[in-house]
Amino acid sequence: MIQTILFDLDDTLLGNDMERFMPGYFSLISKYARNLMEERHFMQELLICTQHVIENTDTQLTNRDVFWQTFQQRNDLDPNELEPFFHEFYRREFPKLQAVTEFRPTAVPLIQTCFDLGLQVVIATNPLFPRIAIEERLAWAGVPVNEFDYALVTTYENMHATKPHTAYYEEILTAVNCPPQSALMIGDDWEMDIEPAAQLGMSCYWLPGQETELPDPALATAAGTLENFYDLVQSSWLTTLPKGNESHVRTTPSA
Repeated sequence: MIQTILFDLDDTLLGNDMERFMPGYFSLISKYARNLMEERHFMQELLICTQHVIENTDTQLTNRDVFWQTFQQRNDLDPNELEPFFHEFYRREFPKLQAVTEFRPTAVPLIQTCFDLGLQVVIATNPLFPRIAIEERLAWAGVPVNEFDYALVTTYENMHATKPHTAYYEEILTAVNCPPQSALMIGDDWEMDIEPAAQLGMSCYWLPGQETELPDPALATAAGTLENFYDLVQSSWLTTLPKGNESHVRTTPSA
């Protein structure tokens, strides 16, 4: 029986097309930081340091530590001074990006129903942002941390790996004390959300968007819309799931 549900955030609980969101984010933060360094150079450094976080396999270091150690080594700037500076960015400037996101009405009752069923709920968003930025996006989705007692919200401060590494999902399961066969991951990105979770033996629910075919039919998963998933959560579906990859492919209507 499922004990824990892991929800991706962007384009799962919150409509957020990264092709629109990220250019806006980069523009805002590079302009904010232009007193530190030239905008284009800052952008390059931000991308390089973020890539170091994604590629890091040293699970003794948090994602935050990897980012700032790399940034300091490359630019000789003190993270103790920069973090408060960028905290102000996330407090004052980052909320402007809500305009390029889309509220999904199903997210609120879906999360509430999961709590009503006694499930542990994890916000399993790729932990490349500080907590303040992730909490802001949860508020845009209508499911803020001050209204829902999440078992875990993954951020760059509390995680030691990123998607699509299986180590990211292993760390979550350890933190919430849940075996893989009792956990379900729901997300829109096959390679980031579904494939690594399924490899660990977790059940999965994929939000395929415009896609119609499972990229890997050998991985047991269900697929449909967020609304479909909400209907399933209200039914007895979660109590009938086979364990991990022992099942055949299960799909639900996409419309």
